Amino acid sequence: MIIIGITGTLGAGKGTIVDFLVREMGFIHYSVRGFISEEIVKRSMVVNRDSMVLVANDLRSKHSPSYIVDCLYGEALSTGENCIIESIRTPGEIVSLREKGSFYLLAVDADPEIRYNRIFERKSETDKISFETFIQNEAREMTSDNPNYQNLRKCIEMADFVLTNDGTVSELENQVTKVLKEILPVR
Repeated sequence: MIIIGITGTLGAGKGTIVDFLVREMGFIHYSVRGFISEEIVKRSMVVNRDSMVLVANDLRSKHSPSYIVDCLYGEALSTGENCIIESIRTPGEIVSLREKGSFYLLAVDADPEIRYNRIFERKSETDKISFETFIQNEAREMTSDNPNYQNLRKCIEMADFVLTNDGTVSELENQVTKVLKEILPVR
């Protein structure tokens, strides 16, 4: 069983990588965003980026910096299948998953304007924002000295593989295929 974690900047292509791994390689997908969204609904809050950050930080502060991914890892472990945990946001999550073994972290990034256009086109509730707000949200999540808060910059630095997604979906999928050739056991 291999666990691939995915981190990266807003709108960089994390979901595209997930779709490819699920569709082409049969990976099972676990989403930090989905986990947090369920908690937001339980708390009768509006599902938006501010709520996501607030609730994620609260869960990590109450339990541990790796709480969310540890819960998802427990679900993944019960399947015994190759899995993806999408939206790794804190170094503590990476450390915890690495301690469990057979874990690889992919980071994805792209030009900010390209990423903004992508999130604008996907039209999710958390993405109905201006370019200025997009940049402000990302800045808020890029660095923190608090281990319970998002630190995307450090997560990207800790990645085993960093992918650049300024091109086509096919080009991104080719990068992922090269990574898979390095990490998947030969059958």
